Amino acid sequence: MTINTDRVNLIERVALFRHSLIARLLPDELPPSERAAEIQRLTNQDHIIPGSTRNRVAESTLRGWCRDYQRGGFDALKPKPRADSGEPRALRPALAEQLMQIKEENPTLPVRRVIEQARKENHIDEHEVVAVSTVHRLFQRLGLMTPQTGEAPNDRRRFAFANAGQLWMSDVMHGPAVIDHQRRKRKTYLIAFIDDATRVITHAQFAFSENTQSFLPVFKQALLRRGLPERLYVDNGASYRSHHLSLVCAKLNVALIHARPYQPQGKGKIERFFRTCRAQLITHLNDQDTASLAAINRRLATWVEAEYHHSPHRGLDQQTPLERWSQVSGAVRYPDQHLDLDELFLFETARKVNTDRTVSLNGKLFEVDPTLVGLRVTLRFNPANPDAPVGVVHDGKFIGTAKPVDLYANCFVKRHRRSGVIDTNTPPDTRAALTMRSLDNGGNKNSGESN
Repeated sequence: MTINTDRVNLIERVALFRHSLIARLLPDELPPSERAAEIQRLTNQDHIIPGSTRNRVAESTLRGWCRDYQRGGFDALKPKPRADSGEPRALRPALAEQLMQIKEENPTLPVRRVIEQARKENHIDEHEVVAVSTVHRLFQRLGLMTPQTGEAPNDRRRFAFANAGQLWMSDVMHGPAVIDHQRRKRKTYLIAFIDDATRVITHAQFAFSENTQSFLPVFKQALLRRGLPERLYVDNGASYRSHHLSLVCAKLNVALIHARPYQPQGKGKIERFFRTCRAQLITHLNDQDTASLAAINRRLATWVEAEYHHSPHRGLDQQTPLERWSQVSGAVRYPDQHLDLDELFLFETARKVNTDRTVSLNGKLFEVDPTLVGLRVTLRFNPANPDAPVGVVHDGKFIGTAKPVDLYANCFVKRHRRSGVIDTNTPPDTRAALTMRSLDNGGNKNSGESN
């Protein structure tokens, strides 16, 4: 059976869109006035909604997504088949009239409470489905949704979270030129993560670029060293807007928050760290420190751990970052021991399998299971390690590992007609062995030559 890969990708894009909207609404300690203001901003804003021609999201929808995420994580945000599929979805005229009457008598009553009251008064049958979004659209069309008033005006003021791990910030600083493996001088970029409450640098590293492939390995090391943040506050650069970063954060239950365009004031703490880094580290680097990327990263790690983390900080009442960390890091959550971070951080790319059962990745040819010829598959790989195995996924299921093409060995491999059936219940190695044995015994009994 041919699988609609575009449908699978759309479901994931929809879930990521929903997560991006509710990221600012998830923290439990968010004041009600700020949550209400954020909801109001999101409902008044036009959005590009994957798979939909609509451009607005209702308040009840946002709150429903928040509840779904808190109960079931990222997967709960994926669209599901409607429970009332095939049934009439419009409200009965008599029921619509009763709902409007309840709302008019209680203008401030939320939509869900209106539906609950109608059900208590037996206006809604026991098994009748009444969607909150349907009632919300009805009230909005009739002008019954009263806007929230009396909200506090926006202001800017300094802030600091109380506990480690509540908020991390990340940004990139342009670094010095360093000699690469081809003996050329290349510009570097310092990718850093800072914990808001303690000013601890959870991890920092120089790289030759500031793209996603350079950013994600630094993020992974930060998670391994200092646990999982509740929120990650970043700017709007391409590496921070990547699909892969959004997916990783969603699966780790990390709220990914992007700074609003032209409003970078919230990144003051990490900008202050970069100024300290320039003054205390960059200006004192010598030729030996910039002899290679590994050398400058060793020098950076030494300075962060031996000097920066042990220096009194004015923003911490003259405590050092490590002293503050030891006091407020008791609630930091760490990755589950059964979670495979290496697997989670693998990059993905879609490919169509050629008729010779090969796919191309980063200029190299790989062979995959012959039953995948003509189908679209997802390759999962580690760009930082070109020699690492390349996984093959089809329809969300792991099929096997792609093998580099050996052109000479293929001169002596017997060709067989593919079955067109993918048995994902059998381990890849066992499946390949059984397939070859079956074909050798029954596929060409009367022929000693390849087709």
